[in-house]
Amino acid sequence: MHTKTMLILGAGKSASVMIEYLANLARASNWKLMVADVDAKSLEHKIKRFSWVQGLVVDVAEVEQVRHLLKGCNLVISLLPPHMHPQIARLCLDSNAHLITASYLSEEMLALDTEAKAKGLVFLNEMGLDPGIDHMTAMQLIDNLRLMGAEIRAFESYTGGLMAPVSESGPWKYKFTWNPRNVVLAASGGAVKFLHDGKYKFIPYHKVFRRTEVIEIDQYGEFEVYGNRDSLKYLNLYNLKGVKTLYRGTMRRVGFCRAWDVFVQLGMTDDSYLIDGVDAMTHRDFVNSFLFYHPTDSVETKLAQALRLDLDSDEFRKLKWLNLFNNEAIGLSGPATPAQILQHILEKKWTLLPEDKDMIAMYHLLSYDLQGKSFELRAHLVVEGEDAVRTAMAKTVGLPLALAAKFILNGQISSPGVHIPVQAEFYGPVLKELEELGIALVHTTSELG
Repeated sequence: MHTKTMLILGAGKSASVMIEYLANLARASNWKLMVADVDAKSLEHKIKRFSWVQGLVVDVAEVEQVRHLLKGCNLVISLLPPHMHPQIARLCLDSNAHLITASYLSEEMLALDTEAKAKGLVFLNEMGLDPGIDHMTAMQLIDNLRLMGAEIRAFESYTGGLMAPVSESGPWKYKFTWNPRNVVLAASGGAVKFLHDGKYKFIPYHKVFRRTEVIEIDQYGEFEVYGNRDSLKYLNLYNLKGVKTLYRGTMRRVGFCRAWDVFVQLGMTDDSYLIDGVDAMTHRDFVNSFLFYHPTDSVETKLAQALRLDLDSDEFRKLKWLNLFNNEAIGLSGPATPAQILQHILEKKWTLLPEDKDMIAMYHLLSYDLQGKSFELRAHLVVEGEDAVRTAMAKTVGLPLALAAKFILNGQISSPGVHIPVQAEFYGPVLKELEELGIALVHTTSELG
């Protein structure tokens, strides 16, 4: 007789390490683990080594199928698209099952807080990498400084899904290690908002990839960072009211952002309208569709003139490497948005190969005053993937989810309601075991003169 039953909804790329951890946990604890996905092939690939794990081919859009799965289930981990989480949460309420997701907490999910508390259920969101490990490591540093009596003046935090140095081929030194659509639409949801030296600052979308900073991580070299959408919400979330500087951003290798800005300035990242005739369009046609008409000038010349670029510039070299000026068919049928077309073109060059190894990097910078002196704390976390399955992204997204599931089911995490992991009850045990698994911050503190 199984004492606990867990259900994973979604067996995508980030699920592999999580499934492995929970499969071994289930076997050792005599718990039952079920994994459901609409893609039978992907599902089989993820669970074939674990004969005791039950695989279920399910279309989660069929609500009654999911409701049936949840009968007798103690905990659900949802890796489904974010818009589906509130519906899954309501089914969990009906079935008295805890719920964990790696997605940002939505207003619809937060509205279920009272019902979750009434039923004694933990609905834990933002439990992956970013959001997830970023929250937990930041709050551990912040809480520790506050226990020492420090007054925090500035907080900066950056995270990036990148390629490991051994796999940084090509001038971009980048491939898709996470949802490609999110990469293409990065920073497009409105102005970047943050605090700098006590002043509110705003960067409109068309300026985001030109307003960058450079940071350095020991043994890994330099990275550039661009701002995330709204850093100001972390004033309350991290209890940082009173700080003078608050900034969160995304990390890329130096040179990426200026080249990416070409796509932004041309309008290629726009997702608000459809382009017709895509099935007969080449890469070169796509680029040309954003440029002025000239009877004799080449596409390259028109682009260089429109954006004031040199034809031998680093940006042009990166664009040529992507085959953007080739007469290669895009390969999409039917109308598509510029962002969808760009994503499809990029995936031809930026899809991980079996031998590729990815990397995630995280960096926190805190400035604070303590006992009349000023200090700066720099902390970083770097995880490299082992192969195309045990990727850094799969580890850092999947393991926090798996660990949270274990701690909820064994009662170590028990506060009911809708949460994100910013309290010690959540981040304490998870970060402790992540460190035992080799995922830990390295930090140094220096006194400022």
